[in-house]
Amino acid sequence: MGDVQGFLKYDRDKKSMQAPQERVHHFEEFVESWAETQYTEQAARCMDCGIPFCHNGCPLGNKIPDFNDAVYRGEWKEAWEVLKSTNNFPEFTGRICPAPCEASCVLGINNAAVNIEHIEKEISERAFIEGWEEPIAPNFESGKSVAVVGSGPAGLAAAEELRKQGHAVTVFERDEAPGGLLRLGIPDFKLNKEVVARRVSLMEQAGINFECGVEIGKDITAQELEAQYDAVVLCVGSTVPRDLPIEGRELNGVHFAMKFLTHQNRLISGKINELSPELNAKGKKILVIGGGDTGADCVGTSNRQGATKVTQIELMDKPPSARTETNPWPEWPMTLNTSTSHEEGVARDWSILTKRFIGEAGQLKGVETVRIQWTDKAKFQYEEIPGSEQVIDCDMAFLAIGFSNPEHSLANQFGLELDPRGNFKTSNFKTSKLNGQISESMIFAAGDCRRGQSLVVWAIAEGRRAAKAVEKVFQMDVIPA
Repeated sequence: MGDVQGFLKYDRDKKSMQAPQERVHHFEEFVESWAETQYTEQAARCMDCGIPFCHNGCPLGNKIPDFNDAVYRGEWKEAWEVLKSTNNFPEFTGRICPAPCEASCVLGINNAAVNIEHIEKEISERAFIEGWEEPIAPNFESGKSVAVVGSGPAGLAAAEELRKQGHAVTVFERDEAPGGLLRLGIPDFKLNKEVVARRVSLMEQAGINFECGVEIGKDITAQELEAQYDAVVLCVGSTVPRDLPIEGRELNGVHFAMKFLTHQNRLISGKINELSPELNAKGKKILVIGGGDTGADCVGTSNRQGATKVTQIELMDKPPSARTETNPWPEWPMTLNTSTSHEEGVARDWSILTKRFIGEAGQLKGVETVRIQWTDKAKFQYEEIPGSEQVIDCDMAFLAIGFSNPEHSLANQFGLELDPRGNFKTSNFKTSKLNGQISESMIFAAGDCRRGQSLVVWAIAEGRRAAKAVEKVFQMDVIPA
C-alpha cells in the first residue's frame, strides 16, 4: 500500500474521453489516457484491504491491490506481471468489462470505488508498447493435440492456457476472422479490432493454429474432430437471440441487434463495401428494445450512422441512481447505468411492454406499447396500466433482449446432453453424453455455451478453467496407476 491516506486525499477521477458531439462522427476508440500523476493518485486510492473483496468480485481473481501498489510506485512492468498472472487479456477487460471488481471495492461502501478498469487498460497498453508482452514459449511439446471450437474470449483463453502446457492447439472459427463477438459483435468505438488482431498475432507466433471459415458439421464433422485430436473444447458462445414473437414481427425493419452490429463491424473491417439499406440507420428513426449493453451498442452505432432520432425502451423499472437498503454493498449495484453511448443522444424509457409492430406495405412504421406495473418481479409478473398505450414512430427496431442458449447443432453432432436452460451440460467442464457416460468423452465446454450468457471476464475465466480440466485429464493419462 503506497499511500495509507490515498483514499482520503484523492477523489475518483472520471475517464478522459473525447466529447460526445465529436466522437459520434467516427467509430474509433475515444477513451484517452490520463497523465502519469493521475495514475499515481488513482492507484493510491486502493486501500490494500485486509479482505480485498475485489478479488472475489473479479471472476479471474485478479490481484488488484498488488498491481495498484506497483502502479503507485511507478513499477509498470511489475504491475503487468501481476496482472498477466491471472488475466490472459487485460487489453480486452480494460476496455469492455463492466468491472464487477469495482462494484466489490471496499471503498465503495461509502465512497466512489477505485478506478480499477482504467488502470488495468493502461497497464496492458504499456506492456505492448514496451514489448513486455511476448508470444508464449512452452518449456516442452507434450505430444497432445487439442481442438478449440470458437474463438471468442473463452476459446482464446483456453487456447492460450493449453499452449502454455506444450499442447498443439488448433482453434476453429466459422466466421472469417478470429475473435468471436470481440471482433464482430462489439463496436469498434469500444474495442478497436486492431487490439484483437494484435492478440491473435501473438498467439499465432506462439504456435496456435487458427482455422477460420470452418464450420463443424459442414466443413469437418464432429467425429473427425474427435478422431484427430486428443481433446475438443467447445467455446461457441450463447448465440441464439431471444425473439419477440408478436404481431408484425415479420415486417421489414425489425432486426436482431447482433445482425445490425455485426454488419457495421464487417463494413469497418473491409469485409463488405457498403452498408445494406435495410441495416443503415442514416436519416431514420430508430427504436432499440432492451436496456443492456447490446442495446447501448445499437444506440451508439445508430447515432454514428446518422439516425435522426434514437429511442430505447426497457421492460423493467427504471433503476435508482444509488444503492437502496435492499441492495447493499458488496452486491452488484442495481443502479441506473448511463453508458457513453447514452451520453451521445437517446430518449430512454422504462416499464414499457412492446405489444405489436405496425407496418405499411410490409415496412415497419411504428411500435405499439403500453406501460406496465410490476406486481412480482421474482415471478416475472406485471400488469398493464389502462390508458397508457402509445405508438412509437420508428423506421427500424432492434431486438436487444439477450440470448437464450447456444445453437444445438453441435450438441446433436457430438451427442451431448443439455441442461434445463439449453446449455451444454458438463461436469467440471467435461460434457455429458446423451447416454449419461462422460468417462469416454474428451469433449469439454466453456464460456456462455456452458454457463449461459455472461460477461467477457467470465468467458476468460471459463476458458482458463476448462484448460485446467483438460490438463488434469492429460496428466492422469501419463501417471501410472
